Amino acid sequence: MARLIFAAVALAGCAIALAAEPAARDFRDVVYAAVDGKPLGLDIHLPAGVREPRLLVWVHGGAWTTGNKTAFPAFLVEGGFAVASLDFRSSNDAKFPANVHDIKAGIRFLRAKAKEYGYRADRIGIVGASSGGHLAALVGVTSGNKELEGSEGDYLNESSSVQAIVSYFGATDLTTILPQSTPDGLAVRAPALERLFGAPPDKVPELAKLASPIFHVDRDDPPAFLLHGDQDLQMPVNQVLEMKWAYENVGRNIDMLILHGVDHVAPPFFAGKPVDQVVRFLKRNLR
Repeated sequence: MARLIFAAVALAGCAIALAAEPAARDFRDVVYAAVDGKPLGLDIHLPAGVREPRLLVWVHGGAWTTGNKTAFPAFLVEGGFAVASLDFRSSNDAKFPANVHDIKAGIRFLRAKAKEYGYRADRIGIVGASSGGHLAALVGVTSGNKELEGSEGDYLNESSSVQAIVSYFGATDLTTILPQSTPDGLAVRAPALERLFGAPPDKVPELAKLASPIFHVDRDDPPAFLLHGDQDLQMPVNQVLEMKWAYENVGRNIDMLILHGVDHVAPPFFAGKPVDQVVRFLKRNLR
């Protein structure tokens, strides 16, 4: 009888433990700042079964002009991370560095609200693709930069720093990207950069330099993981090599994965071994 009672208690305890496991949750259209009366929103996605997960900030692509927060790589949540996907001003709304100011305001907001939404914010990762990869890298290597911090949002005393960067096929040097580009790439990047800056990069060299992650890299920057395809017709593979050099030049850790035969925004980046490597990198650097 005692054994039966013990077994029943043990089973009840297991049932309670299972019932207490956190469920997946989503918080949508959370306003993190307002600019000129226009709200800027983000979505927060919490994974199932993880108490106080580490936070990743997702930065969407779209040539700095299009895209929105609704699409993000689901494998990040499946990997046990909380993901905050942000909307921010496009280059049609405001020129650079407005987009960076917004993203940094979002990070400050997310740090301030960690307990309210149930994730940890002591170590944050930032992940982005294409133009979002460029912005993720730029935000990641410019903590405390007065020109890029901005004054948006209500939490200016919070830090906008991140502790890990993942950039998928993102630009790193906007002073060299056009000479490196294929004709297909020029057809996209030249007008996109003119919208971003209000002029071609060579006409605003100091602004193009400010917008280029490689010129901000120093020994205090977080570890980074760069992914690129060697057949990318939209974003020159030289861009990832420049960032690798910049990191190695100051003795900082950087991981790089070049996928053979792969073009821009291709499915192989988001399946199989590349996914496993990204998750391992983030867990290693945010643990």
